[in-house]
Amino acid sequence: MASSSHIIRDLNDRFRQGDSAIPGRVMITIGVQNLVAAHVGYSLNHVIEQVQQFDAFTADNDPHAEHDFGAFDFLGAKHFWKIDYYAPDLQHGSEDPADVAKTTRVLTLMLAEEY
Repeated sequence: MASSSHIIRDLNDRFRQGDSAIPGRVMITIGVQNLVAAHVGYSLNHVIEQVQQFDAFTADNDPHAEHDFGAFDFLGAKHFWKIDYYAPDLQHGSEDPADVAKTTRVLTLMLAEEY
């Protein structure tokens, strides 16, 4: 299991940081979109950078050591992001999140109040 967690963590970090070789999608909720739009001089790229640069993983917020969840404050609001693992057809869960051929990652970025 530790070996698998290490592979999943590496894939999650690479995906979250923009590695296009890792299959996946990024979903941004309307709450995040509206918050960013309400702040002149900010774009969605600014909040995505917060996700990409996140490194505050602890045993409390990352109990499986897979780097699949994070929380941060930005533009006066608490944001959550999480990564879920789906089969390539996006119809059901992945059989093996450590295998890129069997997994499409979906990162969802939301306001904490939307959770």
